[in-house]
Amino acid sequence: MKDDARSPKRVTSIDGFVSRPRPSRYDNYRPLHKSQPHKYLDPNRMRHGQPIQPQSVRPDDVVRPASRSVPSSASSASPAPQKAATAPAHPLQGDMERATPLTERYRPRDRSRVPSQFAATDAKPKKKRRSLKHWLTTWSRKKIIKTVVVVIVLAILVVGGWLGWKVYRNAAKLTRNNNPLSLLSVFKPVPLKNQNGQVNILLAGDSADDPGHDGANLTDSIMVMSINTKTHQASMLSIPRDLWVAVPSMGHQKINAANTVTDFSASGYPNGGMGQLEQIVSQNLGITIDYYALINYTAFRDAVNAVGGISINIQSSDPRGLYDPNIAKADGGPLKLPDGLVTLDGQTALNLARARGDSYYSYGFPQSDFDRTMHQRQMLLAIKDKATSASVLANPLKLGQLADALGNNVQTDLKINEMETFYNYTKAITDSNIVSYNLNDLTKGQMLLKNYIADNGQEALIPASGVDNFSQIQTAVAKLFSNNPIVKEGAQVVVLNGGNISGLAGKEETVLQGKSISVAAIADAPKTYPTTEIIDNSKGSMPNTKQALQKLFGNNMVTSDPSITGYTADFIVVLGQNQAAPQPSASTTSGG
Repeated sequence: MKDDARSPKRVTSIDGFVSRPRPSRYDNYRPLHKSQPHKYLDPNRMRHGQPIQPQSVRPDDVVRPASRSVPSSASSASPAPQKAATAPAHPLQGDMERATPLTERYRPRDRSRVPSQFAATDAKPKKKRRSLKHWLTTWSRKKIIKTVVVVIVLAILVVGGWLGWKVYRNAAKLTRNNNPLSLLSVFKPVPLKNQNGQVNILLAGDSADDPGHDGANLTDSIMVMSINTKTHQASMLSIPRDLWVAVPSMGHQKINAANTVTDFSASGYPNGGMGQLEQIVSQNLGITIDYYALINYTAFRDAVNAVGGISINIQSSDPRGLYDPNIAKADGGPLKLPDGLVTLDGQTALNLARARGDSYYSYGFPQSDFDRTMHQRQMLLAIKDKATSASVLANPLKLGQLADALGNNVQTDLKINEMETFYNYTKAITDSNIVSYNLNDLTKGQMLLKNYIADNGQEALIPASGVDNFSQIQTAVAKLFSNNPIVKEGAQVVVLNGGNISGLAGKEETVLQGKSISVAAIADAPKTYPTTEIIDNSKGSMPNTKQALQKLFGNNMVTSDPSITGYTADFIVVLGQNQAAPQPSASTTSGG
């Protein structure tokens, strides 16, 4: 028999039994090429000179020769007919039994390629984790884009729904209208009530949300904000809380007591304390109020916190800055701030809005309540700038907190469809187009208020002209809040009668007042003038008033007249003999 036809060499143990073939160095053979990852080589083929050809044979398909049986004598005597044996396709095939699988020591090192019969029969296949990189590389680009778009749309719907619910709930609190359908009117904004393009809003602050505060319904802060809807300009006027005024149901009181009149009711004004305050401001200061807003301490504090704090520039007269020990320690007091740019949180901003330095050891508040109102105006502008900034408008959480701060703590008579219009007006106003004043310093170089001690011992402020005489203040306020360029200039005009018509100066005074030109005095001229002349002392600073006077009295404009002395008005109109009397429809006034 040829060597290549013989069975593999067997190793006999000392007890006579046949053991498995000895392992060779080819037992742990692993293919070097990825093209044959699952091919298996029979290690015993090398021993018999067979060519190395990978076979798709699992390790448990390897066979070993069966034990040779010795034929009995009976069988050898009468051999049975046998079929012609076919040549085996492989020298190890044929009448051979399967070999025992290799032990753990000789199994392939790559466990991922271990055949299933080597693994435990009861083990469950583990699910392979897929990384983000796997999904991004296996998913199609269209599928990824579609998934991202769906997630973004769902997030927008959820956030938008939550923010819309916040807006509706707080708008219902602000307007005291709980009808859900009324919210739809926000999509149909309407024009605001106005005075020839000027919208006047009365702002007041109280401490009704502070149970431990005496006089919680007294309005410690009173301010009028006027918005010019045509020029996108705004004016802010602070009214001192100690202004002595007549309250119809209470007699003379400080103006901050008007809000305590809860049973007020009058045509053209809202009911309650804010309606009473509107009436007093309108009648005494000559300002027609279109809307009001009552704000408490919590609204101011929470609004500042909602926008992430505010920054203002403190410029006190004391180099040490501001200090007011009157702020309680429980509220974060005493208040102490340096000069320069400072960043305030909600509580500190509220403390500054309340501080006026009227206690011992305080400094930085030389004008007491006027300094406080100035700081209040600064902080309102800072809140407005921060609330309309991109960092707040792009943050739904901050918008929701701001809506809560206003809805829970502000009362107003603005309707829902008017709020959007009001917001659009305020958004278009820049800080450079906002001017702010105290009532006391509306006229440069002239104090409009003075100290006063009432009969009951209260210290208050009254007009410089006397108790209840607000004429001088009304003129200054009209100049501030009007959008009429002539009123803005605030020129003072004197009319002198130098003609032949008696009472002509008084008649022309009425005409000028109808043109919103303020007439300081009327009198007779020292001599007769053949023609009307206008003496211009404005030095070109009041072109609108000059043009209006030229239209009424001609172009005879001079800068001086030696005959006219003792007058300091911006314009002096000397009526001549050529000046005709005004139309009979105009009312006349005696004099001159």
